[in-house]
Amino acid sequence: MGIAPMMGIGFLILLLAGVPIGFAMGAISVFIFYQLGLEPLFGMIPQRFFAGLDMFTLMAMPFFIFAGQIMNTAGITTRLVKFANIIVGHLRGGLAHANIIASVFFAGMTGAAVSDAAAIGSMLIPAMVEDGYDEDFAAAVTGGSSIIGPTIPPSNMMVIYGSLMGVSIAGLFAAGILPGILLALLMMVLSGFISRRRGYPKAEKRASLKEMVLAFKDAILALLMPVIILGGILTGVFTPTEAAAVAVFYAFIVGFFIFRSLKLSDIPALLESTARITGVVFLIIASANIMGWILASQRVPQQVATMLLSVSESPSVILLLILLLLLFVGLFMDIAAALIVLGPILHPIAVNLGVPPIQFGVVMVFALNIALKTPPVGACLYVLTGITGLTMEDLTKAIWPFILVSIVTLIAITFIEPITMIVPKLLGF
Repeated sequence: MGIAPMMGIGFLILLLAGVPIGFAMGAISVFIFYQLGLEPLFGMIPQRFFAGLDMFTLMAMPFFIFAGQIMNTAGITTRLVKFANIIVGHLRGGLAHANIIASVFFAGMTGAAVSDAAAIGSMLIPAMVEDGYDEDFAAAVTGGSSIIGPTIPPSNMMVIYGSLMGVSIAGLFAAGILPGILLALLMMVLSGFISRRRGYPKAEKRASLKEMVLAFKDAILALLMPVIILGGILTGVFTPTEAAAVAVFYAFIVGFFIFRSLKLSDIPALLESTARITGVVFLIIASANIMGWILASQRVPQQVATMLLSVSESPSVILLLILLLLLFVGLFMDIAAALIVLGPILHPIAVNLGVPPIQFGVVMVFALNIALKTPPVGACLYVLTGITGLTMEDLTKAIWPFILVSIVTLIAITFIEPITMIVPKLLGF
């Protein structure tokens, strides 16, 4: 048996046994190391472990996570949801549309799908059910739109990809704007279609201009956060890592001094939560770096490239195969780990096919993010079942239309280059 199949089977066995992903990746890597008879080089393993984290740009991730934690605790999400409902509440299925629009706003603060599902779902799902929506539909809308978070910048997965592949993180952020908006629009079309068929309610009347202005005034400080982050990065005022630190500072000032909903006593718990989330992700990154190093030493990337290129000479066919591979791997593997292991393998193939590095980065991140709402390891699904009490089976049935819309969006951003590249090109990336 080859190294790659042996590693894949061993990794799957450990996952099924309940071993955490980071530990499973590290353990199977050490086992393969011995299988290859490389005991004299065992000292390289801890070196590769720490080398996986020795990237300055990765510092942006805990800052963005901490900023999102502060914004949630400070009640910023409530203001964003209210503003979103004022804008689209008059449409058929208004709360469903507000749910999606709120995800767009929330994306500019945290860049994390699970945070989106938890924060927006805990507020809007009960409100939607009370207003006459089916609970499974309310949860499906929340889960379906949650991946807008890691698509529209800032995106933690784009930080990882850019750091590992040497691709401009600012360019990736710029490239994620239109795909995120496209996904939101398509999901609103789907939600409107389902809402009309099921007779879901809408607001009795369109909000007045005065109500819109008041809601905007209430949400303006929250809406300014992504403007400051993206504006600063794209204009070169500060780097993505510095932008993440600025986001924390801004969130603290708004929550503590302006809204006065954040207390100093909240900070230790928020720091603990941030450390826990960051620790899990960084353990996966470090362990995946060992696995990726072993695969590279055995020329597995070259073998995969040869296999894909032998299937067809058509770039379109090869790209479709790459998308299928990403969607399949995402079903069973943590997206950060999949990004780190598959990135060095697939990135050169895509670039050789003529796909711009920035575009492929967005495509890869988007494809793997779809797995956040697909069983068996879809993290957002577990969050939503916890909020609603729905079974995984019921939620999976309800969310499939939104998964299909996500796949349609994925195909569009893969084969229609301007969707991802027009904004980066305008900004000089």
